Amino acid sequence: MELENNNNRVISSLCYFSIFFAGFILPVIVYFAVKEQEVKRHAKRALLSHLLLLVPTIIGVIIFMAVVAGAGFYSYSFETGSPDASSNDGMWIMGAWLIFIVVEAILSLGVFIWNIVQGIKVLKV
Repeated sequence: MELENNNNRVISSLCYFSIFFAGFILPVIVYFAVKEQEVKRHAKRALLSHLLLLVPTIIGVIIFMAVVAGAGFYSYSFETGSPDASSNDGMWIMGAWLIFIVVEAILSLGVFIWNIVQGIKVLKV
């Protein structure tokens, strides 16, 4: 019984530690392959935390592409028929993008640390 319990703990912690090597694939495989509810619960929590990193990144890339495709980094002047480099719109876009990157980095670091802590907690229980 102890060996089985140790195996469950190792599998559960690997779901969290998979942030280093397998991303969200290992928690999905464990969730569908294992029958123990406690291991499934940890696999689901690990999967959600890994997706927490992926979703904002995809949204940010889509928004960035839409902004660049729609406005470019310069305002278009209809009077001259060319980009207006004197406008500060490009600076606002770059500033907003920089803020997004900083928030994404903080979120990523938090989720990364949370996964490490959870993996260690599962092993120590």
